[in-house]
Amino acid sequence: MSHYRPISERIKDYKPVELRLSDEEIKKELKRCQDCGIPFCHALGCPLGNVIPEINQDALNGRWDTALARLLETSPFPEFTARVCPALCEGSCVQALDGEPVPTRLAEYEVIERGFARGWIKAIKPKKKLNLDLGIIGSGPAGLTVAQTLIRAGAQVTVYEKDQKPGGFLRYGIPDFKLEKSIIDRRLDLMAQEGVIFLTGLEAGTDISVRLLKKRHDLLVMALGSRQKRDLPIPGRSLQGVHFATDYLSAQNRLVGGELSALPPELNAQGRKVVVIGGGDTGSDCVGTAWRQGASEVTQLEILPKPPEKRALDNPWPQWPRILRTTSSHQEGGQRRWAVTTHEFLPNKNNPNQLGALRCQEVNWIAEPNRPLSPVPVPGTEFSLQADLVLLAMGFVSPEFGNLSSPEAFKPDPQGRLSERLYAAGDAVTGPSLVVRAMDSALKLSAVILSDHGGKLAQNQPAQGQSLSGQASQVSTQHLVA
Repeated sequence: MSHYRPISERIKDYKPVELRLSDEEIKKELKRCQDCGIPFCHALGCPLGNVIPEINQDALNGRWDTALARLLETSPFPEFTARVCPALCEGSCVQALDGEPVPTRLAEYEVIERGFARGWIKAIKPKKKLNLDLGIIGSGPAGLTVAQTLIRAGAQVTVYEKDQKPGGFLRYGIPDFKLEKSIIDRRLDLMAQEGVIFLTGLEAGTDISVRLLKKRHDLLVMALGSRQKRDLPIPGRSLQGVHFATDYLSAQNRLVGGELSALPPELNAQGRKVVVIGGGDTGSDCVGTAWRQGASEVTQLEILPKPPEKRALDNPWPQWPRILRTTSSHQEGGQRRWAVTTHEFLPNKNNPNQLGALRCQEVNWIAEPNRPLSPVPVPGTEFSLQADLVLLAMGFVSPEFGNLSSPEAFKPDPQGRLSERLYAAGDAVTGPSLVVRAMDSALKLSAVILSDHGGKLAQNQPAQGQSLSGQASQVSTQHLVA
């Protein structure tokens, strides 16, 4: 259902590629949502438990204020998920049984952006102060969720971020053509008004010791994300021209955001043949970025087999559909190849220190008794692929602890507790996952912290039809009160 700006126009800039639905289109889709018998979207689909049918019904009937209140009861930052969430809810939409799902993500976009445009979303100050001082290490989606939830509960909150600006992966890992950083800054301004203190350019454990952090705060929350990148240790890995995808994307984001005056030459795809290894969202983001930088060729390799166009028999509704997905970046050009492994990075014939090509081979995925599927090279299918720049987009394996902890010592319980005064949230607990799941983890941890330290969980949900006009300060996410 998504509409995009013309390719010829959008590859010349880093502005958002997605267009909003027209009033007529959004009304049509909201009506389709109401033709549902038993909804699965909010329980099975959405990790946050957004009450999607009720939100959409309010929006359909013009009660955008009430729709917003319902949305904010469970979702801390709908403006982020409306742009970057893969919309797990749509995978379990009843309409997807025999057609296209209701574009819930785009409906959520309308609800939250109308809320901002009409001035309904303002800083929320707690009615009571809680005798609790909290330090949060990391300002990605998990860290921001804990910060917003606990500041509204009445705690004192300080967020430590090693980068120049808060936002974590939202700011440095997602291109502006998917998530403009002004959207992050808009929320950060509100959080600062609410009392959250952001200390940036300060690496916890290095620039400030853990001992001092524990002395300064009653509790610490490690919201480190899962930023240890999966490497590809094959011959030629040390050649110039082989880089991690997130380093590449971060450099471009810093350039767009004014933190860099120019791209490092080694991370500029202009005029180069680019190969992206990894078929996920990060790999797709690299494809779109490479075209905007002026790449001459772009190829994306994935070791997994090509997904089917439609659900396979072993992937029935309402499971998440494991089907072929073509992003806006894929539409912009390039080649995609599946079931391919890379054996070696080969040097340039004129410069032995510089990347020149890849040696690859097709694979079959074989099932063996009592073992998971594994890739087996297919004899006679080896090929070489010329490349000046390779971007490794193969995911993440664990948090980057630095001087904060060691992997052996970092063992939170299912609720996120590491000790009486130390907690963890987001990908640092669950492993690498989605922005929406990091937020869900952080909301649950916030409830645990307040339960452990004398607070209680409460909701601020108005009755159906209650207007928020003139009382916008009452609109809030699900939050905690002392």
